Amino acid sequence: MTWYNAHQVDLTDTLGGAHGCEEHLGDPGMTRTVPRSFELAFPDLYRLAYRVAFRILGDRSDAEDVAQEALARAALRWSRLHERPEGWVSRVAANQAIDRYRRRRRQPHIPAGPLGVVDARLGERGDLVAALRKLPRRQREVVVLRYLADFSEADVALALGCSVGAVKSQASRGLSSLRRHLGAPTDTDGDDVRAS
Repeated sequence: MTWYNAHQVDLTDTLGGAHGCEEHLGDPGMTRTVPRSFELAFPDLYRLAYRVAFRILGDRSDAEDVAQEALARAALRWSRLHERPEGWVSRVAANQAIDRYRRRRRQPHIPAGPLGVVDARLGERGDLVAALRKLPRRQREVVVLRYLADFSEADVALALGCSVGAVKSQASRGLSSLRRHLGAPTDTDGDDVRAS
């Protein structure tokens, strides 16, 4: 059994098979080997997916679930993703986190911890998710990769297959739209906004 120590993720459960090497395809007799390159990339990709999901959800358990789901999907598509998987994994994690947040909002939430412990940023996260959902797809992808996944402009351009200028333009429009939706001041003074 292979473990990833930072979050105690069992690769056997995530990838379906002994040592994270096999994936069951419905029929117990049918398996497909997950390439070694995926196993080597898993820790970094998991941290990236977890970071993006946690910044949206603010819940460790949900962020771990989202990261595992994103990596399970990446394993299925590894032959197409293996050269540059980071952007794809970040986008899938962000979309999964937004979907999970939306489902969570529909269900009554019963706190698991002490009643006095409340996420001080819960309202802000909800506003962020709502504002991200309002952005056009490309602006949302650029904002997620640039500011939630902490990619450089060049890395975002590479992940999305566009120019650095297009990334700058979409990021500027996306941030402006987010500020408008969130009621934040619109003058930026050239500051680079980063998620904390």
